[in-house]
Amino acid sequence: MSQQQFENFTASSLYCEKCKVAMPVRERLLLILPDKEIYDYLCTGCASSVGSREVTAGEKLMAESLKGRRPGRTASAPRIQL
Repeated sequence: MSQQQFENFTASSLYCEKCKVAMPVRERLLLILPDKEIYDYLCTGCASSVGSREVTAGEKLMAESLKGRRPGRTASAPRIQL
C-alpha cells in the first residue's frame, strides 16, 4: 500500500463521550485559514464535537488534482461494455 492512500482520510464514525458508543459523524467546516482548513466532527446522535481534522493547502490541492482519477487507469484506456 502506498502512503498516498491515507493522506486524505476522513472519519465515518468516532467514539462519543455523551453517547458512550461509536457513532456516525458528520464533518463541518469550522475555520478557513490562509494555509489550512479546520474541520470539526459532530456526533449524529447528540451533535457534540467528537474530533477535528486539519487539511493543509497542499493536501487540498493534491486531493483536487486526484479527484475523479481512478488508480491504475489512464485516460486513454478503452472501456469494455458487456
